[in-house]
Amino acid sequence: MGQYKTPGVYIVEKSAFPNSVVEVATAVPAFIGYTERANNKGKSLLNKAWRISSMSEFISFFGGPPKTQYQISEIAAAAAAKAGKGGAAPAAAAAAVESDFASGDKEYVLELQGARYFLYHSMMLFFQNGGGACYVVSVGGYTDNIEKPKLNAGIDVLLKEQEPTMVVIPDAMSLAEPDCIALQQAALSHCGQVMKNRFAILDVFDGYKEAQDSGCIEKFRNDLGTNSLDFAAAYYPWLNTSIVQTGDLNFANISNADKLQELLKAEVDGSELDDKKKTEINGKIAEIGVTPKTATMSTDVDLHKILTAVCPLYKSIIESIKLKLNLLPPSAGMAGVYTMVDNSRGVWKAPANVSLNAVISPAVEITNAQQEDLNVTTAGKSINAIRTFIGEGTLVWGARTLDGNSLDWNYINVRRTMIMLEESIRLATKAYVFEPNVSSTWVTIKSMISNFLTSIWKRGGLAGATPEDAFGVFVGLGETMTPQDILDGMLKVTVLVALSRPAEFIEITFQQQMQKS
Repeated sequence: MGQYKTPGVYIVEKSAFPNSVVEVATAVPAFIGYTERANNKGKSLLNKAWRISSMSEFISFFGGPPKTQYQISEIAAAAAAKAGKGGAAPAAAAAAVESDFASGDKEYVLELQGARYFLYHSMMLFFQNGGGACYVVSVGGYTDNIEKPKLNAGIDVLLKEQEPTMVVIPDAMSLAEPDCIALQQAALSHCGQVMKNRFAILDVFDGYKEAQDSGCIEKFRNDLGTNSLDFAAAYYPWLNTSIVQTGDLNFANISNADKLQELLKAEVDGSELDDKKKTEINGKIAEIGVTPKTATMSTDVDLHKILTAVCPLYKSIIESIKLKLNLLPPSAGMAGVYTMVDNSRGVWKAPANVSLNAVISPAVEITNAQQEDLNVTTAGKSINAIRTFIGEGTLVWGARTLDGNSLDWNYINVRRTMIMLEESIRLATKAYVFEPNVSSTWVTIKSMISNFLTSIWKRGGLAGATPEDAFGVFVGLGETMTPQDILDGMLKVTVLVALSRPAEFIEITFQQQMQKS
């Protein structure tokens, strides 16, 4: 109230209610990786965090899918090359190479040429599973090599962004294993030590392989370290999806077109078709890779349809390529699941026992016995399983952070709920910085936080039959502060919350009773 000097009537308005705490967003993932382009109407978006809310927006700003190519190699040649690189015996190397298709009495494999860029198809998997608003950080194009420094720089870009709550890096799976682990450690440090307000969703390197044979789980646990494990979760195995369709592929996805033509002609020549039909089909096979095309030649789209219809081997090769491209790491799909569960139930609901869309099956089938070591281990690094159940499809069957043995932070929903509460209250309390450190300010802050926590409790976010059982807010001289704290400019508030934990293990006891009638 000011000092009055002129006679008159003065109106003074007083606030009747304290400021309110606004719940921050909990499901805003940030994806880091390589895209076809990165521009907005001529303005470069390279190494910038750009917010999108749909796949059409992603395509508008970052382009389409990568033109992934595979080379057709006879299995004996592929085995010899593998033996030369690894020092293995040719026979052992041949046994380790799995055939993709057969032609005549020979078996062939499709070998990836160049890098595998996962981001585009991972974004499709994200939106298929309930994804919404998110950030994309493009660190390069499809002509660039996938490098750890560039992806690491993408993490640093997020230092300037406050909204993202999750970090997902699908393209990390294309790095060498030591670089992949180092990048994941950088993501853990970013989430748990630098920002402390976001959660990393990690993939297991080589997670499409059997854990017993490849040792991928053991390597992941051994190399990841122990820092900030409660700010991340990992999922195993990879997923066989239906993201890539047959119509998205053609002979352009095969790098050695001459070998494809050779195999297709051999198939046609060995068939029971009449000579006229053979000549006609061989003429179409000869058009593969020819540019520019004459007026009498079919377009690539029509040629692909013709070859699919008349050449079983061609159809088989395209199907094999589709299966390879549809093998995706699960992190992006899980980011979509987090978003869907947060929007429908709340961040305090564990993102588990939820089916995955656009997923045919996990790459590896896991039994109850195999999941025991994944879920509960002496090392504490719990890895969440994705499993298939008869009549239910593919379900997320784990809800633990990597800090699986911590009673405080072993569950994903507990850590993410606490992040939401901390960030919401922190941002609301900034309004009281430099306010007088007196009882009126303490009462206002306590009332503001209590009102917010009451609303969370009513929605099921906190455990307890009454608000007093669910939380407590303490502030004041002699309660949370000493006179010295006030002299030092400290205003200390203590908030206790009872977070709800999932019923991970349900035990039902049966016992016989005596007959009563």
